[in-house]
Amino acid sequence: MEAYIFDWLNLLLRWLHVITAIAWIGSSFYFVWLDNSLVQPTDPELKEKGVGGELWAVHGGGFYNPQKYLLAPKVLPEHLHWFYWESYSTWLSGFALFSLLYLFNANVFLVDRNVFDMSASMAGGTAIAFLVFNWLIYDAICSNIGDRPNAHRLVNILVGLQVVVSVWAACHLFSGRAAFLISGASLATIMSANVLVWIIPGQRKMVASMRAGQAPDPIHGKRGKQRSVHNTYFTLPVLFAMLSNHYSMTYSAPHNWLVLLFIMAAGALIRQFFVLRHKGVYNWWYPGVAVVLLLAVAVGLSPAMRAKPVPAALHHAEEAKAAAATGATDGGKAQAVAAAPVSAGGFAQVQQVIQARCISAMPRSPA
Repeated sequence: MEAYIFDWLNLLLRWLHVITAIAWIGSSFYFVWLDNSLVQPTDPELKEKGVGGELWAVHGGGFYNPQKYLLAPKVLPEHLHWFYWESYSTWLSGFALFSLLYLFNANVFLVDRNVFDMSASMAGGTAIAFLVFNWLIYDAICSNIGDRPNAHRLVNILVGLQVVVSVWAACHLFSGRAAFLISGASLATIMSANVLVWIIPGQRKMVASMRAGQAPDPIHGKRGKQRSVHNTYFTLPVLFAMLSNHYSMTYSAPHNWLVLLFIMAAGALIRQFFVLRHKGVYNWWYPGVAVVLLLAVAVGLSPAMRAKPVPAALHHAEEAKAAAATGATDGGKAQAVAAAPVSAGGFAQVQQVIQARCISAMPRSPA
């Protein structure tokens, strides 16, 4: 009964997480597209109101005319719609799912003693620390450097280096599957914390200034814009990390941290192509490099490139099978061979056997 309840919690939390993530990513992508598709208004009345960009669109049988103000409208409307529940509910449901599947089963899903020997409690604490410290480091970079003139390039380089170090560290501390997920969860935590700590509070300060009859400080909009731009480039790498547990060929690779970084970089490059496309710029170098990175990973992970001698675990299994077939019973030889311990390769050897001999032989749909 306990397992049955666990399965339902898993199903419902995963369903909720996917729904809220679709809402968050959908609204985020829409506003990135909108922001890059606005054109300067020609109507003098709109310019007088302080409108800096507008767009006409048709959808669902209706016409829409969104407008963006250079700073804020002269008169604040009574009702404002705030976009934040999508972010918060996505992170909360994701962390609940992570706790249910990984933290409560740390010895099974987080720990791989062939990678790093640690206790289940240490693994769980380290996983949470990854989320916290990645946010603190990222926030320190943006807060201390981001407000400087023309500092966006340096910020981007430092954030990129942080991602590289974080992914490398995760893949050298946790099991491959957990390392990929924790790397994605670290970026997702940064994304949601950006909304919670900077974007929404900055907007609230601007609204409060206007209601007090004061001019809003443009620095809040600048900071929110910076964090929002980072969020859009994190999105596709995070999505892959969340899906990667279905593809063990990626996280079980010998240099899995490079696999993850290559695929994350490809996702960011593809996102950059679409951001520029919204502005009417078609730079095919971005998707071209992304395809090269993905092809490099695909070739590197191919069976031909990863061919190795048959693992010792397979030798034991085949010896046991042969002994049983010939009726060998001297001193329980068959049982002893079958029970022979896996050599130093451990779990990795068994996983390789399953990947090579079992999964590929299973039908893709029930007969």
